[in-house]
Amino acid sequence: MSEPTAPSEGVLIRLAAWVERRFRQAQAYVRSNQNYLLAQGRIWLGRAVFWSFGIIVGLAAVGFALMTDHAAHFFATAAGRHPWLPFVVAPLAGAGLLWVTRNWFPGSQGSGIPQVIAEMKRATDRPWRPLISLRIAVGKIMVGVAAVGSGFSFGREGPTVQVGACLMAAAGRFLPTTLRIQRAHLLVAGGAAGIAAAFNAPLAGIVFAIEELSRSIESRMSGVVITAIVLAGVIAQHFLGSDNYFGRVVVFGDSAELAYAIFVCALVTGITGGLFARLLLTSALGWKGRLADWRAAHPYGFVAFCGLLVAALGHVTGGVTWGSGFEQTHMLLSGQADMPWYFGPAKFVATVVSYLSGLPGGIFAPSLAIGAGVGQNLQPLLGGHAFPTTVVVLCMVGFLAAATQAPITAFVIVMEMVDGYPLVIGLMATALIASAVSRLVSRPLYSSLAEHMVRQQQPPPAATQAAISEPPAETPKTSAG
Repeated sequence: MSEPTAPSEGVLIRLAAWVERRFRQAQAYVRSNQNYLLAQGRIWLGRAVFWSFGIIVGLAAVGFALMTDHAAHFFATAAGRHPWLPFVVAPLAGAGLLWVTRNWFPGSQGSGIPQVIAEMKRATDRPWRPLISLRIAVGKIMVGVAAVGSGFSFGREGPTVQVGACLMAAAGRFLPTTLRIQRAHLLVAGGAAGIAAAFNAPLAGIVFAIEELSRSIESRMSGVVITAIVLAGVIAQHFLGSDNYFGRVVVFGDSAELAYAIFVCALVTGITGGLFARLLLTSALGWKGRLADWRAAHPYGFVAFCGLLVAALGHVTGGVTWGSGFEQTHMLLSGQADMPWYFGPAKFVATVVSYLSGLPGGIFAPSLAIGAGVGQNLQPLLGGHAFPTTVVVLCMVGFLAAATQAPITAFVIVMEMVDGYPLVIGLMATALIASAVSRLVSRPLYSSLAEHMVRQQQPPPAATQAAISEPPAETPKTSAG
């Protein structure tokens, strides 16, 4: 007599039959929608690649910032113990770094922002020496850190724009065409993410992308830019903290009296910032004379001479002109200590001399430091028209806006760096007036350099790839390159 089938066995049989039916239905669905599913898989894989490179941009910006700060601190400490050291390190390191830049990392000279703008204007039907590549990104970081660590007055924020663009351009090799992300979109996204992570200012990244890089953002491109900024910004805040770049600064003043301070600060920084931009443009595009001829004939001797000048300026000013100027600006904003009256003018000269050397380095942080020095000198003249740190902040945004002629980017950057929303109207007015005054003195810095690069890099239509691939002659490469 056979044993009766257990009720649980019947349930298992029905469950197995149900699973088999579902599996066959799934197979049929996959077969009928195979192309759609493959396309969706490629899209999500492309998004994962894009997100990964956005995180890499943030990590690169953080690493660049930490290495630059440590290099500047190490140089200042060593110079304090051995006052003769800068006179040896700055000239020798300058000549060596220029040789490394020319032979191993061509295209990494200068601030980095004009290179990105020029790369976006490149003609695809003609040969072109690249200004954006992973090699250039590596050189920008390595040589940039070494230059700051040798006493040159450079910042890291502009170079981070080129580094971010280089990394995002590399992501384009792995992105499927179904995402419809153009190379120009990647360059803007990488540059904006770089500036956002460098300043820990996400809004500044978005405004910088619109005002300096693309001049306009189409709807599809805006999502790409914002995603890259968010990812890079999260990484930067995780490692560097969520505080503002310069912490919280006390900024206020009576509205009627503040208007006078805004006008004076904007006028003075507009003139000085325009002169600063004109000097940089002249050194890159139209410098003539015996010294310019000597630079052309003996570029390594010239950069060594620049290193001696940088060392001498730092020595006579107590070291306040070396590096980016972040510490000095922070002390002025926090009220911890006053800088000597010559801090602003000396930083101005040190930055121009450093730029003349042709080494990789930016002008954002030095420009803020120069503006802070100008504000410290103006404050006694303004009397009770504004709080001392308010004058410093106004001159920072004014000088940056005048030097770059990008007023919206300037006031958003400074507003986010000092948590200066209560002064936002004053910052906007100062930036707009200073930028307008600067236009009377100089052409726009970044766009003029970018146009020069396009003319310089782009060969005539009849040029062949073989001709452009030949090693370039040993001609001077200024910071416009």
